[in-house]
Amino acid sequence: MKAWTLAAALILTATPALADRAGAERCAAGLQPLGQQLFTRALPGVLGGASIPDALRNAAVSMVMSGAISRDAARQAAESAGPCLAMARPGGG
Repeated sequence: MKAWTLAAALILTATPALADRAGAERCAAGLQPLGQQLFTRALPGVLGGASIPDALRNAAVSMVMSGAISRDAARQAAESAGPCLAMARPGGG
């Protein structure tokens, strides 16, 4: 009985540390199109362990350097996409 109680306690205490990928994608669906693009481009990096600012910077720099968007637009989109990416990261950030 003690082993079952311990296992249940460990599972329950570990739950908040789990990523909410579905919630993150719902969050991103509410973003402006550019925010959605940055979210989509940065998500693999975040899931791979990159910091959110680094993943967003990498995604935005390639878009800015190609002339697809301006630096100001990239900055605004990254600020809106960051909280959604934080939801996808294990531990919430």
